[in-house]
Amino acid sequence: MKDPSLNPTTPSSLPRPAGELEQLQRIWQTPKGLRFLTSVNNTNIGLLYIGTALLFFVLAGVLALLLRVQLAVPDNTFLSPAVYNQLFTMHGTVMMFLFAIPVVEAIAVYLLPGMLGARDLPFPRLSAYAFWAYAFGGLGFFCSIFAGLAPDGGWFMYPPLTGKEFSPGINADFWLLGIGFIEISAIAGAIELIVGILFTRAPGMTLGKMPVYAWSMLVVAVMIVFAFPAVIAGTTLLELERAFDWPFFIPARGGDPILWQHLFWFFGHPEVYIIFLPAAGMVSTMIPTIAGTALVGRRAITVALVVVGFFSFALWAHHMFTAGLGPLETGLVSAASMAVAVPTAIQVFGWIATLWKGKVAWNGPALFLMGFMFIFVLGGLTGVMVAVVPFDWQVHDTYFIVAHLHYVLIGGMVFPVFAGLYYWMPLLKGVALSERLARWVFWLMFAGFNVAFFPMHLTGMLGMPRRVYTYGAEMGWSGLNMLSTIGAFVFAAGVVLFFIDLVRSLRKPARPIGNPWNAATLEWLPNEDYATRSIPQVDSADPLWDRLALAREVEAGQHWLPGSATGLRETIITSAIKATPLYVLVLPKDSWLPFIAALGTAGFFLLLTIKWAVTAWTCGIIALVAIVAWLWETDQAPLQTEVQVADHVMLPVGMVGPRSHAWWGTAILMVVDLTIFASFLFAFIHISMRLNICPPPGAGLPGAIWQYGSVALLLASSACIEFARRKLVDRHQAWLRVATLLALALLVAGFVVVMLGQRGAGLDPTATAWAATIAALLAYQGWHVFILVIIGIYLFLRAWNGKLHGRNRGTFDNSALIWHGSVLQGVLGTLAVSFLPQWMGA
Repeated sequence: MKDPSLNPTTPSSLPRPAGELEQLQRIWQTPKGLRFLTSVNNTNIGLLYIGTALLFFVLAGVLALLLRVQLAVPDNTFLSPAVYNQLFTMHGTVMMFLFAIPVVEAIAVYLLPGMLGARDLPFPRLSAYAFWAYAFGGLGFFCSIFAGLAPDGGWFMYPPLTGKEFSPGINADFWLLGIGFIEISAIAGAIELIVGILFTRAPGMTLGKMPVYAWSMLVVAVMIVFAFPAVIAGTTLLELERAFDWPFFIPARGGDPILWQHLFWFFGHPEVYIIFLPAAGMVSTMIPTIAGTALVGRRAITVALVVVGFFSFALWAHHMFTAGLGPLETGLVSAASMAVAVPTAIQVFGWIATLWKGKVAWNGPALFLMGFMFIFVLGGLTGVMVAVVPFDWQVHDTYFIVAHLHYVLIGGMVFPVFAGLYYWMPLLKGVALSERLARWVFWLMFAGFNVAFFPMHLTGMLGMPRRVYTYGAEMGWSGLNMLSTIGAFVFAAGVVLFFIDLVRSLRKPARPIGNPWNAATLEWLPNEDYATRSIPQVDSADPLWDRLALAREVEAGQHWLPGSATGLRETIITSAIKATPLYVLVLPKDSWLPFIAALGTAGFFLLLTIKWAVTAWTCGIIALVAIVAWLWETDQAPLQTEVQVADHVMLPVGMVGPRSHAWWGTAILMVVDLTIFASFLFAFIHISMRLNICPPPGAGLPGAIWQYGSVALLLASSACIEFARRKLVDRHQAWLRVATLLALALLVAGFVVVMLGQRGAGLDPTATAWAATIAALLAYQGWHVFILVIIGIYLFLRAWNGKLHGRNRGTFDNSALIWHGSVLQGVLGTLAVSFLPQWMGA
């Protein structure tokens, strides 16, 4: 057996057997007709994702045009105040949650398998589920506008305006429930991307040789893991307040509206960089191609991506300078807001240096990249301005911020995305978009954008507040607003022209794709449903430039895994740092189950919003059954223990424990879960710190026997599941079943004990926000108990059927990880409630 770490030049140099390519094509063939909905191939899912995100971009743009018509002239009555509030809320919400974040994940899902040299990302069904949940939920959420039920509290949904007192209808509930589960879809995509980038790279593609775009998506996916749980926790708390009168944000009962701002902006400001960094990664990929030279400062740009991601979490209070923060906090956040410009500038200087060094081809992508740099730099300059606290006090709630926001988001993301659409369009059918029309599209969008949004700096400086539906002629804003409206329609004309060209190109017959831009990255290798004919051996950061014969060798099957070693869909899992081949991953086939599970999930949340409880829970049960069936179907031991992936090179099929991609996916999920828990714990601490006396007068705490008894039972449950995991071999099936049931019983008992203790202490979550935060921690623990009951029953049934054993133990290892993480949260929550009030009271 040859050591795979030797990185042979052409791993499979022997002639390929007859029928091998045909078998590969048959295994990976995309289903036709209605069965296309069952496809889980990330390339197909990526295209659906991109198309749906662009649909939401158009819909949100139409809403923006309606807003600009209303503001074109003073004292306009085109829209009523109520409709205007719904439209501007939906415009911001759809742009941020249904376009900006999904489109960057969508492009990554489509591009990364090819760019990494993989056959597919490691969790194709998870990608399919994430997309369909986003599509069904997003469309259902958008349709609320036609029933007059759209949210009207702004895309930031600040309480108390969004509380039950001031928003008694279900409009706000649509936002809270709809956006909450859409964020869960985004987290599922982030887990797929992290594991895919770290473990499915082509052999030899070390982290140092990995494309900058892949680096940007890795940083962004990690940011999603830590940023999005805060908004999930915040939306949960606000919905609990609205549904059950738990007063987290009601000052009269000890709540604090500022708590929402902390949770929302801990997500909201990193979100700006979650949107920008993928675009920056695309720019770093396209600029070397259009300049015809390697990226200048590649390592510095990669480090800058990481630094920006790190700094972004120090900036959330950047949006709260007028909320009454202390001078120390304000000063630190202000300094961080300025410091983040340094790594961003490193990237910009690297791009300029690359263009200066090379010879620029002035095509469609190049025009949009130039427009991006001009607009984004201006947005960055105004960002530094609003980081200066006294200036921010003057312009915080004015149209100056609207202008800044759009310069950063449209300039920093929309223009690079359009550059990417022009650049990567030939991957679809070998047909490029029109270069002649590209110039018209660019200049209409570039000129229209600046005419629309640059005057808003001036209207803001003149005092025009945000979110007003009309204004008086005496204010002196009429001319600037009319100019902004004209610019918005010019920008829209460019977008319409782009889509006309897109439809025209898609109607053309397919051609050979080739490498029309003479690019250096692997997505331009010959590509079919099965990705590349063989998985390439990578020896440099610019493989197609540094090895001119690579495309021919890969197409001839002269590299890794030239066929299907198991007769199923496969890819190679490599080590996280050096990309050394570790094992062959058998990928799941196409299925209706992710589609059904996503439809049930969307139905549950949306129907629960309109109070159709029975139908909603029916959808929830359908979703749960589909997910369990999907897991049962894919949870199979590999038929072969080892297969040949190259000449004289054998690799194992599948892996368990910390060397398994699934184990790492579960570990990342638990990080998300712990971050949500930390957000609930932050709410408890924040409310506690606002009290003059903690615990508040009249509030009791469960006795020590209840608290410590619960902790002991939870730890015993975790010990039982660990005992069962260690006994997971064929001859100990009886022990496995007994230990699993005992762990389940101890877990439920631990939760019942702590619940009885809090009930006995008389903590009423409707009386005070402090009691409500304790109830929220308990409710989150109860949610975990519910999930673990399902997992425990699943494991017991797998063991009863003899499907859990030494070679098929991945599910149990992953379930044990979830079990231990859930127990840890239960213990930490119980101890926090026991000791923090005493410490604060002291």
